[in-house]
Amino acid sequence: MSAQQSCPITGLKAILLATDGSAYSEAALTESIHLSKACASKLYVVSVIEMNPEYEAMAPQIVEKAATETKQILDYTKECIEKEGIACEVIAHTGEEPADFIVEEAKKHGVNMIVMGMHGRRGLKRLMMGSVTAKVLAHTPCSVLIVKPKL
Repeated sequence: MSAQQSCPITGLKAILLATDGSAYSEAALTESIHLSKACASKLYVVSVIEMNPEYEAMAPQIVEKAATETKQILDYTKECIEKEGIACEVIAHTGEEPADFIVEEAKKHGVNMIVMGMHGRRGLKRLMMGSVTAKVLAHTPCSVLIVKPKL
């Protein structure tokens, strides 16, 4: 059976995984690997450091620490993906609206699906469906698979 015959979604040529290193993102990583293998899809991975210019000016050491953590998350994610024989491209951004960067990358790379966790690592905002997830759902031109970890 070919990869395309076992693919559960027709025309899934490119997938964008949005990750922040949380347990929800880890579950999304697992699902994106499964889909990429089954559908022979190209996989893009994006992570966004949520910062505003004032915060960057007042606390550059925190920005530097966040950038280091994000690099580690992307390196780990890429290693997991490539270990499965899937080529991927990792992308990092820094800015105020992570959802905007995620949607922008989806459009730029013509992805057919965004895979992301239901929640992220962002404090009280994560009590409801993640605000980033909700914004991506509202503005993306493609399908979105929202994943939550098995408890």
